[in-house]
Amino acid sequence: MSALAPAVWPAEEPAFARLLVVDPARGTVRDGLVSDLESLLRPFDLLVLNDAATLPASLAGWSARGPVELRLAGPPTSDLWPAVLFGAGSWRERTEDRRPPPRLATGERLELEPPGPEGGLSAEIVSVSAVSPRLVEVRFDRDGARLWRALFRIGRPVQYSYLRGPLPLWHVQTAFAGRPLAAEMPSAGRVLRVPLLRTLRRRGVALATVTHAAGLSSTGDPALDAALPLPELSLIPESAVAAVEGATARGGRIVAVGTTVVRAIEGAFREGRLRAGRNRTDLKIGPGFRPRVVSGLLTGLHEPGQSHFELLQAFAPRPLLDRALAHAREAGYLGHEFGDASLILADGEAGQRAVGAGASSSS
Repeated sequence: MSALAPAVWPAEEPAFARLLVVDPARGTVRDGLVSDLESLLRPFDLLVLNDAATLPASLAGWSARGPVELRLAGPPTSDLWPAVLFGAGSWRERTEDRRPPPRLATGERLELEPPGPEGGLSAEIVSVSAVSPRLVEVRFDRDGARLWRALFRIGRPVQYSYLRGPLPLWHVQTAFAGRPLAAEMPSAGRVLRVPLLRTLRRRGVALATVTHAAGLSSTGDPALDAALPLPELSLIPESAVAAVEGATARGGRIVAVGTTVVRAIEGAFREGRLRAGRNRTDLKIGPGFRPRVVSGLLTGLHEPGQSHFELLQAFAPRPLLDRALAHAREAGYLGHEFGDASLILADGEAGQRAVGAGASSSS
């Protein structure tokens, strides 16, 4: 069966994007628009957003062994940045067709910017992963404000070949983006603009934010892609914990905007409650996982074989998801990060219980 056609450019008005509404309790699939969230969400429901901004994570450079592209895979731990190496080429080639990078060892250097007024930018390979020689940790030759200026001067957003042109960095930011921690855009939040969020607030829907450093979605390396998603940083503020507890106490549903929010929240659930603070989650969610906090999900349209699709099966049974995806294909929905949206949300208290009925918790 053919895949969903990709959206090739960001929509000017994402609030009018199509919304595929999936109700696991009733086993139904229906069409809507993102603006229909005004009626689909109820007073006391809580919408949880990922406010991570997107890094200019694609850095072109060269090594003593040949040209490379360094893609940052997330924010640093101390001064070490996780990254994935690509060979010669550009985003205009399909990821799986990109040439592999030269095999680099610890201690080798990457030159990412020619010497200039600020001295150029280089990075040293500090470690090479056992999962794949393309997954490395690097240390840049500067830190602090000088490093951030260099990254934003020479870096570009990570993007893929189905897009019609190069993306400016502002195209991969949500309306509520804050700290630049995400390697790729937390794209489920792209359809939520300020006017719609204000309307939801006026209707009694609560909003909360967490910060989750979304990683790379594809590398073209089968071994590395099979390991995705890699461990990712989450920051859960006390205000988000209070909002979750308040909504739950009032009978509201906790609706995650994006699979990154699901990983952040479920990964921070310990000892019977959601915990505030800094967390690096390696939680993989899929069939058989019973969400402890999240009861609904606003996300994009995901295909079988993707880790995101596996996560959806924690919220709806596979036959219903297959039926929803078949309908989306037939109805001409668009996929990928700038495509249409889907909402998996049970309607009513009985529906909330049905989302995870019969499943067992797993980590």
